[in-house]
Amino acid sequence: MSANVSGCCNPCPHAANAVEVPSTEPAGAVDPSSQPPVPSDLRPVPAAAAPCYLPQPEDAIPAPKEGPMGPIGPWATGRVDWSPLAGLTGTRPVVDKYSIARYSEGEWRKHNKDVLDMSAREQHKMNLVDWNGRQCLKQTTADVDKNQEDNTKRLRQREQEVHRWKCELEAEIEAISEEITLTEEQRHRLKQASSVLQLPESIAGECLERRTGRLDTEIIRDEVEVELIKELALTAEIRETFTRTLKDIEAQLLEDKTAKQRLEYDWSDKTVSHEIEALNISLNNNSNTLLFKPGAVIFPEDQSTIEYWTHFTEETLLEAKATRQRSEGLRTTLDAILNNAARDLRTQADKVELALAKRVCCVEEITQKLEFELKKVLRELADVETLMVDLRTAIRRMDLPMKKAQTRLDNRLGRPRVENCRDVPHMGLIEEVKFIKEDIAALQAQLRQAEESQARLITARNELEREIMLKRKSLEIDRGRTQWIRSHYPSAAALSGY
Repeated sequence: MSANVSGCCNPCPHAANAVEVPSTEPAGAVDPSSQPPVPSDLRPVPAAAAPCYLPQPEDAIPAPKEGPMGPIGPWATGRVDWSPLAGLTGTRPVVDKYSIARYSEGEWRKHNKDVLDMSAREQHKMNLVDWNGRQCLKQTTADVDKNQEDNTKRLRQREQEVHRWKCELEAEIEAISEEITLTEEQRHRLKQASSVLQLPESIAGECLERRTGRLDTEIIRDEVEVELIKELALTAEIRETFTRTLKDIEAQLLEDKTAKQRLEYDWSDKTVSHEIEALNISLNNNSNTLLFKPGAVIFPEDQSTIEYWTHFTEETLLEAKATRQRSEGLRTTLDAILNNAARDLRTQADKVELALAKRVCCVEEITQKLEFELKKVLRELADVETLMVDLRTAIRRMDLPMKKAQTRLDNRLGRPRVENCRDVPHMGLIEEVKFIKEDIAALQAQLRQAEESQARLITARNELEREIMLKRKSLEIDRGRTQWIRSHYPSAAALSGY
């Protein structure tokens, strides 16, 4: 029982001042008002009221010496012949065919009192442990609640600051978008077609860029990538034709869109940051998304400072405003003619989308197969873990038979002189110990095999999970991002400049 108690009482950092006071210490060692009451079993009992199984007043009176004992035989009196050295030397008294005695009644009652006192002391110590543990629980709960409240306030303040900068970026994005629209309205069909051409070019470029985010074995040169490269090459040829007459205005439009893209990137980052801060603010101790994140407490090497963060946003806004002002001075009316490039671009876009659909379907199929295999591995892993628990429980249960056999052997070693012989029961007990050790060794061998199987299953699970992660990452890029980007591909009419 004491082993179970010590195993469940973990040390607490707030219980450093908690004092465990034995019942024999003076009353001044612990504040009586802050400690649990002493059990009634530890209070002294009046001698007159002592039960029959506790020390009696007559136990202190020396027992009169008895006469000499007769020889050992069938008519022995059986009276006790003991001395104070009986407990040290193991001297045995006279024995007849009815009884054997080693201790007196006084010693027996004293032993009873010692056992009861020991039980009361342990209960008192347990009361102290319980009180200290509950005080530690109250203190830690209060500290955790206070720290959470303070950090929630800091997160809310940070969220408001990010929201303010995000609103300023939104206003500047709207302003520079309006400037780009006004500039394009002043151009003829050729200029309109040239600006529309940027969209398929950026779509193909971003699709290629996003697909470079695939991991490990997923980085392959498939049909989708080949068609995207062809699409980029086609748009480059068409743009070369337009840039001869639209060099100046396109440079300005590119500068405008670059500033807008930088604003959008910064706005996108702040939107994500704002969502993360809002999510952190909404979290509580009962949220179902809480997990242990051991690596979250480090400071990344590429983490920026608050000064650089503010400077970066301010610089982006200033550059965007300067770009917008220059664009206002370059806005003019230009005439141009669009050739049949729209048809080629639309045909190539259809090839890219067809290849992309085939690729997504293939990756989805292998992902489902890997997920099915992962479920099977997880079931096997659960079974082997259950087996390990059963084996460990069985090994622990072997302790009681081992203790029993070894206790019996130890008790038999106390037989006097010639009585301490290697009889059949003694050899049987030794064999029992041997068989128990062999059983424990067999269980431990099975446990080691189960642990090795568990390790192999965990390796297989990790490999499957990694492959599923890779496939899902590819699906996220191809289906979640690339296809969504391709859905914004301009129509044939837009590519023609209308």
